[in-house]
Amino acid sequence: MTKNTDEFKYQVVQEYLDGPLGYSGLGEKYDLNHETIRRWVGWYRAHGIEGIRKKFTHYSAEFKLSVLTHLWDNALSYGQAAAHFNIRNSGIFAQWIRLYREGGLDALQPRRKGRHRSMSAPITKPSEDQEQIPLSQEALLKELNHLRLENAYLKKLQALSGKAETSAREKAQIVDELRQQYPIAQVLEVVGMARSTFYYQHKQSLLEDKHAVIKQRIRAIYDKHHGRYGYRRVTAAIRQLGELINHKTVQRLMKLLGLKSLVRPKKYRSFQGNIGLAAPNLLQRDFKASEANQKWVTDVTEFNVAGEKLYLSPILDLFNGEIIAFETAKRPVYKMIDTMLNQAFKRLSPKDKPILHSDQGWQYRMHAYQASLQSKGLMQSMSRKGNCLDNAAMESFFAVLKTEFFYLNQFTSVEQLEQGIKEYIRYYNQDRIKLKLKGLSPVQYRNQPLNA
Repeated sequence: MTKNTDEFKYQVVQEYLDGPLGYSGLGEKYDLNHETIRRWVGWYRAHGIEGIRKKFTHYSAEFKLSVLTHLWDNALSYGQAAAHFNIRNSGIFAQWIRLYREGGLDALQPRRKGRHRSMSAPITKPSEDQEQIPLSQEALLKELNHLRLENAYLKKLQALSGKAETSAREKAQIVDELRQQYPIAQVLEVVGMARSTFYYQHKQSLLEDKHAVIKQRIRAIYDKHHGRYGYRRVTAAIRQLGELINHKTVQRLMKLLGLKSLVRPKKYRSFQGNIGLAAPNLLQRDFKASEANQKWVTDVTEFNVAGEKLYLSPILDLFNGEIIAFETAKRPVYKMIDTMLNQAFKRLSPKDKPILHSDQGWQYRMHAYQASLQSKGLMQSMSRKGNCLDNAAMESFFAVLKTEFFYLNQFTSVEQLEQGIKEYIRYYNQDRIKLKLKGLSPVQYRNQPLNA
């Protein structure tokens, strides 16, 4: 029908892909068989606009044999093979198979158009170039092997890139795979690549793999720390192993490996109200300490697991970022704070009189808390009201804890979470390196020689 032009087919296909009508609806609209529309859509999805254009093609005997070989090797139906090779008439395959079984490759040769010579015409001796010498079994097997190689190349090409144009690097990769089964000269001929080009691309791929060992080391460090390290900490960890490497190289390799540190979500906050007396802000955002037990910070954070809450109260030493004491409880009672303080006091020598900084939470305004600090000679410091930056060091630890531990895992009970917090704080103090501590963990930094 004249209406079934390429433009009309394309219009119907696009209307099916973009609109609400299905095959039956479009068939009624345009007076078409819905199977015809289904076939057009299948051709378009498989081969694009070329799939629905009219074709006037004479297929060579070699192409026909390659189609049959692919059909047999992959156990395809006639319809699947037709869609794969963009052949409109799937019934033609039965004819090709019959011809091939009767006369081999010669029987698949395309016939010339026009009237056939009459049988009564005198038979003349064919010229030398017109003589058709039947292929031997060896030649036929060689031809079949060549077609199998072409088919294997096309399959690998489609699986590797899926693009019409393929780079020399990708082709060299395919050649390297196929030469394990076929002679390299034959593979290069099928691929259409010079031998020198292949060996150049192959050498380049080996040079690019010079970071194979360091990639394994990066992944091992990343997995060991459960994705908590970015490229800076990974670089520091590698340097600790005695290998010098630029952080930009680590960053590039981590990007190639798809390794990325976690993004910190926003932290939970709650307002506790004003109870008791507030202390002055002695710390004044000076978060540097020249020695241990000089400046401490503390706060309380909340976790929610299966409808139950767990509270954590730690003390962090600003000298090395170490958690020197912590306590957990299911309710934010003062006993949790008192237990934590008693743990921290055990680390003090008679000469130690640190500043203990906190926010203006109700726990830190209580008389019992302030009396405990005074009994040990500690100076109390508090953030200004509503200013979380005054206690940024403690807030930073909570963000790291929740990002690297809490949000990465699923917990069925607060008891499981409580045990996990204990294990993470041990890891944080002893194993997790910090760049500002010269690539050492808090405990390693505290235990290093004074002249280091």
